[in-house]
Formats: sequence, structure tokens, C-alpha cells
Amino acid sequence: MRKIDSAKVSELVRRLAIEANIRLRKDVLIAIKRALRTETKLSARRILKILVQNARLARDKSIPICQDTGFVEVFCRIGQEVIVKGALTDAINKGVELGYRDGFLRKSVVSDPLLRNNTKTNTPCVIHYDVVKGDRIEIIVVPKGFGSENASSLVMLKPTDTEETIVNFVLDTVKRSGYDACPPLIIGIGMGGTMDKAALLATQAITLKVGRKQAKKHLARIEDMIMTKLNKTGIGPAGLGGKTTCLGVNILSFPTHIAGLPLCVKVSCHATRSAKGVI
Repeated sequence: MRKIDSAKVSELVRRLAIEANIRLRKDVLIAIKRALRTETKLSARRILKILVQNARLARDKSIPICQDTGFVEVFCRIGQEVIVKGALTDAINKGVELGYRDGFLRKSVVSDPLLRNNTKTNTPCVIHYDVVKGDRIEIIVVPKGFGSENASSLVMLKPTDTEETIVNFVLDTVKRSGYDACPPLIIGIGMGGTMDKAALLATQAITLKVGRKQAKKHLARIEDMIMTKLNKTGIGPAGLGGKTTCLGVNILSFPTHIAGLPLCVKVSCHATRSAKGVI
């Protein structure tokens, strides 16, 4: 068994929290530049250019891409041949706290959804554990701004509902509040499992590379359909019009019950952030 000190986990999470907030993901930046080549509306082109400039300035000056540095979710894949010396959950939360302190990132977490007292550490974070083969720990840090998080939606569809029903639900979700979610958007969709599994899949979907090749043909068809229809809504960059409302759509699916079809739409903004590291 390989032994890993929990302090190494904290240091990795600290570094990833800062990196995710100041470096726009390469695939997202490529998608914005690709949209700039095809966008024809003058004001939309101007906004896309500002987004590219903003990403460059954030990287060069080590400052956050967005003022909303987010609520942190952490995906932790632990090899079954690893022993962590110390409390792993505490180590991950410590890493988030140190990252937000050392990176001078805004702390946005409140200790109670009603009492609303700021924890001043941006913790606790939400951690998803998965035990896998091997002797390594893979960690993905996902700071999620709530401008776009608040636009997300979940529904329990009937098993008889069609692809058209799914597409229309995504379109309605974006049309209802997409203007407030800082478009152009990246849409993560979780389909199947239970209600909570669908939500988890949707979050995982936004960590996938924008423009990746979908392995399942029927899901690839739905992704293309949603992308095309969203870019015809006219919402555009910053919600001011244009044909670049969506940069990418990723769907993840899971087996489900014969009586249901859980569907979650995770809306993510032009500053979709995540960073991955391995110990």
C-alpha cells in the first residue's frame, strides 16, 4: 500500500483552487476564440474579444477571472491501494481555505442557508469521493459561481418522454434565466440514475473538455441539437444579442429505473473553471 500524508493533499487542493480561479481552461478559451471567428454581430464580437483579453490579464497578473470565485466542489478519485495519513476530508477543506487565503480570492460561503453568516474560509466545500483501482489520488477542484448556478434546473421526466422533451426542457431552462448566467454558456447535462445522481453527473459534465467527442451516438445527436437551438435563441454574449449563446454541451448518462427519467441541467458561464491534479 502506498502511504500519502494528508498535508500533500491540502497543498494540492490549495494550488488547484488558485489555478482554477486565475487561469481560464484552455478548452474554454479555444471555444471563445472559435466563436469569435464565426460571430457576426458587432457588439457580440466586442464582448468575446473582452473575454479573451480578460482571460489573458487574469493569467498574467494572477488575479481572478471573475469576481465571483465560487462555491468549491471537489471530485476525489482515490486509488484502493492508497492509505492517507490523517483525515482526508479535513485535508481537502484545509486546502480550499489556504487557496482562498493565499490567492486573495473572495470568500462566498455562508454557514447556514438562512442565517447567512460568512464562514470567512470559503469552506466547507462539497466533496465527491470515488474509489478506483491504483495507488494514486486524482483531485478536480471546481469553483462554481452562483450567477450561473442559480440558472440550473432539475426535473423528473417520465420514461415515455422523448428527446424533444429533453431538448425543450434545456432550452426553457436557459431562456428563463440564461441572460443572468453570464453567457456564452457551457451546459452540463446529467441524465438517469436517481435525482441526486443526475445532479452529480451534470456537474461532472461541465468539467469535461468543451468540444470533446461524445462516445454515445444518440447523446451526441442531442448535444448537437441543443447547441444549435441555443445559438438560435439570440441571447448572445452577455445577453446582449448575437449567435454565440452556447460554447458547448456535454451529456453524461447513467442507468435508471424503468419508471423514471431524471434530468439535470447545470448551467455554467463563460468563466467555467476547474483544475485537476494527481498525487
